[in-house]
Amino acid sequence: MKHAIYKKYLLIVLLVILSFNYMDRLVLGLLLQDIKADLSLSDTQLGLLTGIASSLFYALMGIPIARWADRGNRVTIIAISTALWCAAVALCGVATNFLQLLLVRIGAAVGEAGCVPPAYSLIADYFDRAERPKAVAIYNLGGPLSAVLGYLLAGWLNEHYGWRATFILLGLPGIGLAVLAWTSLREPRRLGRTMTLTNADTRPISDGALENVAQPSLTDAWMTLWHNPTFRHMLIGFSVLSFFGAGIAQWSPAFFMRSYGLGSAELGRWLTVIFGLGSLLGTSLAAVLAARYAAHNERAQLKITAIAYCSFGFISAAVYDSNNRYIAFALTALIAVGTYVVSAPFLAILQTLVPERMRAVSIAVFLLFSSFIGLGLGPLAAGILSDRFRPWAGEESLRYSLMVLSPGYLWGAWHYWRASTTVTGDLESAEEATRRRGIAVLR
Repeated sequence: MKHAIYKKYLLIVLLVILSFNYMDRLVLGLLLQDIKADLSLSDTQLGLLTGIASSLFYALMGIPIARWADRGNRVTIIAISTALWCAAVALCGVATNFLQLLLVRIGAAVGEAGCVPPAYSLIADYFDRAERPKAVAIYNLGGPLSAVLGYLLAGWLNEHYGWRATFILLGLPGIGLAVLAWTSLREPRRLGRTMTLTNADTRPISDGALENVAQPSLTDAWMTLWHNPTFRHMLIGFSVLSFFGAGIAQWSPAFFMRSYGLGSAELGRWLTVIFGLGSLLGTSLAAVLAARYAAHNERAQLKITAIAYCSFGFISAAVYDSNNRYIAFALTALIAVGTYVVSAPFLAILQTLVPERMRAVSIAVFLLFSSFIGLGLGPLAAGILSDRFRPWAGEESLRYSLMVLSPGYLWGAWHYWRASTTVTGDLESAEEATRRRGIAVLR
């Protein structure tokens, strides 16, 4: 009973930490227009600020941190990372020029790199294959929570106190959250844990036995992951979707401000409803549907994901083609719900697909490619296109920039469909390898 209660507590703490992690990115998108006016920046500079400059460090730091997480104390990593990025977010409020803001954003990116891989690795240790889609869906509620806190609060704070005070007031509370994680979460490697050998055979394995299992080198880990067809297509698809998705999402608030004349407080309320309630509904549906109807059917989960992203390409284009803000908001909400429905099963599959000592690294590899290609180049590409379209499109240049990026969802969806054709065999191979490794450790 105590173990079940602690598992729920672990998910709640990790969920709140994730919400602070995501909130930083959402708030930056909402404040871009005011930062642009205050510091006299171009769209290309804003794209650099929100894209490759910080994402490059996020991606590069993710690998060594994940390597540490696969053999070290993941609770310590999460606590230190949370304190670092929250302090950096607060420092954004005192930046007086583009270079200072850029350097602070790099500091925030380094801290944020230590959040997600250790968290998914911890969840995979505490929850078995059947429980993981639901557990990951609950963890992903950090997205909706960040939307509620970020858009609603940041919109109001910016309207009344300005973008500088907004960064400071949203960053400082996270340091207390880092202390809570440090003092209350437990690293299972220090306590002794269980390893599932087969669906029916679970035996306790001591810390000493686990420590004797050598962690694969980074080269061996990469070769193992890349030669897995399912992992390869999931990685390429995720990176492609991150490029187009991040390019669109980061600039979406600025689009609504420019094209419909909305203030940050009013837009914050709209985005809270769309991404807060929409993603909450999507995540809740993911938890129920994956656990009840496809708990052990990863092939179906990936096919549904591919179909969903195909539809997002057409829906996204319709958002930026529309001249009615209510229709645009409604279509954006539809994408928000759908994205969260398919994201939790996808990440749960990844954690089941790879060996235990590669779980954090596998997430870090995803974040490396998606951060550099997606978060790094996507917003920058959107900003460059907007500046190029400005001579003939004027203030509507951003609309056409985002419309051009929308069909890219179909490319990523194709890779997810390909992954669905190999996932069953690759999961069976992974389960057999885990069984053999577990028997070897027990001997």
